[in-house]
Amino acid sequence: MSLIATRNLTLRIGGQTVLRDVDIAVERGEIVTIVGPNGSGKSSLLRALIGALKPASGTITRAADLRIGYVPQKLQIDATLPLTVHGFLNLPRRQPRETIAQALLQAGVTDLAKKQMTDLSGGQFQRVLLARALLNKPHILILDEATQGLDQPGSAAFYRQIEEVRRDMGCAVLMVSHDLHVVMAASDRVLCLNGHVCCEGTPEIVADAPEYRALFGTGTQGALALYRHEHSHSHDHAHDHGHTHDNDHTHDHAQGHTHGAGCNHAHGDQDA
Repeated sequence: MSLIATRNLTLRIGGQTVLRDVDIAVERGEIVTIVGPNGSGKSSLLRALIGALKPASGTITRAADLRIGYVPQKLQIDATLPLTVHGFLNLPRRQPRETIAQALLQAGVTDLAKKQMTDLSGGQFQRVLLARALLNKPHILILDEATQGLDQPGSAAFYRQIEEVRRDMGCAVLMVSHDLHVVMAASDRVLCLNGHVCCEGTPEIVADAPEYRALFGTGTQGALALYRHEHSHSHDHAHDHGHTHDNDHTHDHAQGHTHGAGCNHAHGDQDA
């Protein structure tokens, strides 16, 4: 059984349909990246998957006792609030010290426990949100534009950390990328949304899909390789972390899927 799956999922917000007839499934241990223009329904889909938005129709199924770790798009903390990273990770209930230490280690920020939340850089703040999402040892990690506001090196470093989390914990990863130039090196599949699933498959297949090019043009194709690594998609998730910048990226699943050419329409300025 899939960790989480949708069938004919339709979402409406304020009387407007933001997603229609979406079928997706995330399997254990895989990384799935969602791309799409502003207003395409990416964030709404994640909100529905975590239970924060009720479907208008269709179904969402989750594996029994599924543990979800969620990294939001952004989180505002009052600048006058004295709150350390350790204190933040103890909200809303206290966590064992060793649990917090392990989560910070997995997020790559073991030295931040005593630092004030308001003193963190953008990259450090996102790592702390990642640590918070890892506290309950999730089966699936869901990230909503987690690198928004980070520069290119910061984004690359964050995504490499996610790859390490997947490798070490064996959890699945479902993430929205706000930047078409950042598709994770280890993505098993990429889904392109624009009110519905336009196309899906490996990064190479999606980059070549007419539906993708209708939305984003042909100039973005090469950019999909920006953070690609040489690696193996074996079932034990072993990865060779030597960095390459060519297009020699292989995957066990060569097939891709397209869902009709009607994907070149706009859905407003903001992602629902």
